[in-house]
Amino acid sequence: MEGAAERGVLAVLVVLAGLAACGSGSEIIEGPKNVTALKGSEARFNCTISQGWKLIMWALRGTVVLSMTPSEPIITNDRFTSASYQEGGNFISEMIIHDVQLSDAGQVKCSLQNSNRDGSAFLSVQVMGQLLIPGGSLVVIEDKPCNVTCRALNWTTLPDLSWEIGVPVSHSSYYSVPEPEDLQSAVSILALTPQGNGTVTCVAEMKGLDVRESVTINLTVVPPPLDSIDKPGASLPTWAIVLLAVSLSLLLILIIVLIIMFCCCVSRTEKEESSYQSEIRKSATVKTSKDTVGTKLKSANENYGYRSDEPRTTQPASLHAKSSEAGVPEQRSSRQPHQESDHRQLGPANHPQVSFNVASPKKVRNVTLV
Repeated sequence: MEGAAERGVLAVLVVLAGLAACGSGSEIIEGPKNVTALKGSEARFNCTISQGWKLIMWALRGTVVLSMTPSEPIITNDRFTSASYQEGGNFISEMIIHDVQLSDAGQVKCSLQNSNRDGSAFLSVQVMGQLLIPGGSLVVIEDKPCNVTCRALNWTTLPDLSWEIGVPVSHSSYYSVPEPEDLQSAVSILALTPQGNGTVTCVAEMKGLDVRESVTINLTVVPPPLDSIDKPGASLPTWAIVLLAVSLSLLLILIIVLIIMFCCCVSRTEKEESSYQSEIRKSATVKTSKDTVGTKLKSANENYGYRSDEPRTTQPASLHAKSSEAGVPEQRSSRQPHQESDHRQLGPANHPQVSFNVASPKKVRNVTLV
């Protein structure tokens, strides 16, 4: 094998030397374009050349890996083959790299013998690693949040991770981050609240390639156990939480209304008691006033020093004095029963007055009560 390779290289050098002596007047019209290939796949590069060429050389990372003459290609490595086409009077040379490896990533150059112009491109190689969901299929509780983890291991470059959800859910979200200790790995976490059975699929898409990888698991949803509500830390369904909140609000409003009604009743009762006590005090005050007036009337004394303002009669003063002295005792003794009778009659009146009838129709005696 080594002897055959050496002979092949020697033949290429001989051909190149002969062509160099002949010269060439052709040129490269369009060089190759950048290619992104998946490890293990094929990568193709095209170079368009005008007619009259003698030798085309393809180099990878600075090393010639394929040469072509108008009669046949010169192949030194089976991983590098060629194809050719005619288009519009121009010649198209194609180099095919089989079983692309990470070590192939780099510059690819197409050139002509005895020509200063060449065409170059860049080969990018990506590695599709492993995509998995640890644990496989899952059994989860209905309406209870859960997480599903997807890992992409040994990818170059890191893929875009996404999720396809085939189960009815009330909420779902996900995020993807690179592994902190492995730059060629990433993790994506899906958070969801399932409400029925179905499937969940993790999808990895290569950047720059129409290539995707996916892994699918079954998600089985079971109803919550009957005693889960009694267990500490068990979460209630959303409808139960809403119903509980509404019930507590109504209960609070009812308590506030009852407190207001109680305060109004107490205030009204106090007002009625205050009014009743005021009436009692007023009645007692009136009764006390009446008793005081009656007592004053009973304890009244006659003012014997009072003299009437009527004009005196023509009788002599001595006679008037005698008659007065003689008449006073009689009037005092005779008017006391009438005075008591008048006190009894005027007791209930608002403004009591006492009058005395004297023996003489021309005499009027007034009494001042003290």
